[in-house]
Amino acid sequence: MDLKVYYQKARSIEESLSEEHVVVVSKDTPDGGKAGVCTEVPKRIAARMVANGWAEVASEEVARSFRQQVAEAKQAADALAEASRMQLTVVPTKELTQLRSKMKGEKN
Repeated sequence: MDLKVYYQKARSIEESLSEEHVVVVSKDTPDGGKAGVCTEVPKRIAARMVANGWAEVASEEVARSFRQQVAEAKQAADALAEASRMQLTVVPTKELTQLRSKMKGEKN
């Protein structure tokens, strides 16, 4: 492989990419790469993946769908993390009764 041609090809692909982070879709490769897996990578890495034939740039529709799925997964993970941080305090029944009676006295 002529490295000069390879890097020229990679640079031209990188220049053609408009976004800083690009969604790429993987291709089948002889070393076990699976086709159809979406990933968001910096445009320099995306250009190398395309130049090597490991991936292709995703269409706008596929990229939008992928980013929406990632955002939903992040929201779910954030909600789960927030739920795990919830603090509980165990109060004996006697103290709870005293607190309730104090609250009733303040409301009147």
